Amino acid sequence: MRTTNASIAAAILPLVGGPANVTSAAHCMTRLRLDLRDRSLVQEEALRALPAVLGVVADDDTYQILLGPGTVARVTPEFEALLAGASTAEQLAARGAELKAARRQRNTTPVKLLLRRIANIFVPLIPALIGCGVIAGLNGLLVNLGWLGTITPALAAVAAGFMALIAVFVGHNTAKEFGGTPVLGGAVAAVIVYAGVAKVTVFGMTLAPGQGGVLGALAAAVLGTYVEKWCRGWVPEALDVLVTPTLTVLIAGLVTLYALMYAAGELSTAIGTAANWLLAHTGVFAGLILGGLFLPLVMLGLHQALIPIHTTLIEQQGYTVLLPILAMAGAGQVGAAAAVYVRLRHDTSIRTTIKSALPAGLLGVGEPLIYGVSLPLGRPFVTACAGGAAGGAFVGFFSMLGDKVGSSAIGPSGWALFPLLAGNRGLALTAAIYAGGLLTGYVVGFAATYFFGLTGLTGLPEPAGPADSAGPADSAGPADSAGSVGPAGLTDPADPADPAGLSVARAKVEP
Repeated sequence: MRTTNASIAAAILPLVGGPANVTSAAHCMTRLRLDLRDRSLVQEEALRALPAVLGVVADDDTYQILLGPGTVARVTPEFEALLAGASTAEQLAARGAELKAARRQRNTTPVKLLLRRIANIFVPLIPALIGCGVIAGLNGLLVNLGWLGTITPALAAVAAGFMALIAVFVGHNTAKEFGGTPVLGGAVAAVIVYAGVAKVTVFGMTLAPGQGGVLGALAAAVLGTYVEKWCRGWVPEALDVLVTPTLTVLIAGLVTLYALMYAAGELSTAIGTAANWLLAHTGVFAGLILGGLFLPLVMLGLHQALIPIHTTLIEQQGYTVLLPILAMAGAGQVGAAAAVYVRLRHDTSIRTTIKSALPAGLLGVGEPLIYGVSLPLGRPFVTACAGGAAGGAFVGFFSMLGDKVGSSAIGPSGWALFPLLAGNRGLALTAAIYAGGLLTGYVVGFAATYFFGLTGLTGLPEPAGPADSAGPADSAGPADSAGSVGPAGLTDPADPADPAGLSVARAKVEP
């Protein structure tokens, strides 16, 4: 397997301009993220043609190559090894930092910068959340089956240990992200989960360990970072190693105890109450909106703002009730792609793209289908959102009946979310409701795309069925440039040089 991963990295490197054009490389759950000196050197058509590459996305900061979960984590070290052979790690880091700073100054708004920082804090925690969530689900299954031997307390301890100390990890990552000393951020945030805070009285009220949760840890670490930077500005170098850490932990720790824990605790409670009330009283409408708008939120990068909310709900209730509803957007996307596959019977290129990307889509990795199918075609992206809205409304309806469907971790969706499901009515019913939502999203996404998503395109006959309510002259139709909807770097579907073979002018549909 190492040889395969090395060959993938070796194939990608010359197509992005070679080692001299790459200033830094990193990866997230599915993408190899590159900082490039000159994007005009990228051979994008050849890059997309590589069998291992599921798609390409370019934003203001990075050039992103979609490789899929698991694969990207194995290919990135091989890619970095190739870079190291041409340049030292220090030189790469310096050039990457310089390029990132210049691009952020030119193109990044304060909101985007804040959301990116939130993602950088919480995304590294997702693997641990997934692992502990799966173990917690397995333990719950064993308990429900009555297997209360010595193994279930051990599994409970393994699953709950990370969540009990998640504030420390959030504090560590926050300080690192905001330019402070990571271990000092973790030390300040550790105050929140220390059992001894139960002996502290603040304004006549006794604090509770964990009060404020990840939001309190986030605020505490940010404060600690600013205190540390303030100290660095006036403390003599000879005393810095003693004075700066002491004042950082002391000042930020006391403010955390006497202000941040209470304020963050109230905010966390309000978030949990609001989420439960919203689904209990307006479940269908809330599910419709959340499921329908999640794909556009992902396109704009605004979904990152939901990460702390998910984590807060998991801390409070053991699961987040929002993620299963948001996961319905992926179901709508799968249904839309299936409809495109059925109707574009003679377009070998797009059908090949769908066949390779559909398994990942079923497991909740939607980028290949989004960037390879629905966005380039235009209107199928909208009909995919309709499928997500229908699936979200389905799950929301059962929330109004008192049947909560939640996830014990964030990250996976689609079929991959089943091992992480949790709720208040038992695993069987929770899984059945979630499966019903997925099926609803598939069906509505397929039907909406089949009857409405590909009408009005040049050379496409109208399918048998309901008339296109938008009309062939609908200005929001697929003839619009996908670049106006999603991130920069997407090929205009009307471009005859489209390397993905998705040009609307070449599409042939059979009803």
